[in-house]
Amino acid sequence: MNINIEHLNQVQENTEDFHKTRTKNPPPKPPIILTEQVACCENTNKEILWHIARNIPHLRKWVIANPAADAKILEYISQKGGPDVKHSLDVLLESYDYAKQIS
Repeated sequence: MNINIEHLNQVQENTEDFHKTRTKNPPPKPPIILTEQVACCENTNKEILWHIARNIPHLRKWVIANPAADAKILEYISQKGGPDVKHSLDVLLESYDYAKQIS
């Protein structure tokens, strides 16, 4: 049996390089599944909130409940509407009024 040491060394080096490369570059994160929790989480990126506001009407009411939602996104949602959007905005505005009364 004829064993080529040079070939075995090359195979070993290639295997090590492959494993180093795999650990340096992990696979990309899976896409975000847009849920009620994502829509109302204050840590959700603004771009994602805007995507929800523009494209997913049934989650708009949850963006309204997000403490990080600014006036622009709330105005956009109020203009576009959607399931329970009016009620959610009413609750938000009532909570502002209540906060003013107790301060």
